Amino acid sequence: MKNDTLNSPKKSTSNSIVGAGVLAALAASLCCITPVLALLGGISGIAATFSWLEPFRPYLVGASVLVLGFAWYQKLKPQPTAQMDCACEKDEKPSFLQSKAFLGTVTALAVILLSFPYYSGAFFPKVSPATALTSPATTTVHANIYVAGMTCSGCEHSVNNALRQTPGVIAASSSYSTGMAQVTYDKSKVDLPKLAQKVTAETGYKVTRFEEVNQK
Repeated sequence: MKNDTLNSPKKSTSNSIVGAGVLAALAASLCCITPVLALLGGISGIAATFSWLEPFRPYLVGASVLVLGFAWYQKLKPQPTAQMDCACEKDEKPSFLQSKAFLGTVTALAVILLSFPYYSGAFFPKVSPATALTSPATTTVHANIYVAGMTCSGCEHSVNNALRQTPGVIAASSSYSTGMAQVTYDKSKVDLPKLAQKVTAETGYKVTRFEEVNQK
């Protein structure tokens, strides 16, 4: 009974440490997960909801790594001899929540969350508009749309998807590092202001300005 009382706070602390590591990993990836959830759920305008977390991402990633690293240290470090001498503790089988298998599962989940921005594009549909094959050069326009709030590749895919799904768009490519989306469209089927409105309505990111580009 005494040993159970002493170990209970220790187990609770261990679970709290592991939980903190997963929460940090989730928060670090939330700005990139939200656009995918918006797409899968068919919910427009929420992709940019957690973009404010992006400046904190390096700290959250570091916190997740440190916390889970400490949890593994606690799990793998040699146990004090005094504890090994107690037959009741030696025979006690740890619960799954206290096992290495559980910690390994949680660590794998954290890795999946932290690396999400690098494979988030797999969730977005590949679109090849038929417009690209039919639009004459006289109605084809190249333009730049400046989008505020993009912070990762997940944001890029969200903006690209909103543009490529629009009838009349031939091609679209965006970059979060430059804050700009480049789009080629058929002006007889859609205009630039409507494309800018489409980006804002579908993603929630703010379009600051847009312009046509002369192609040589």
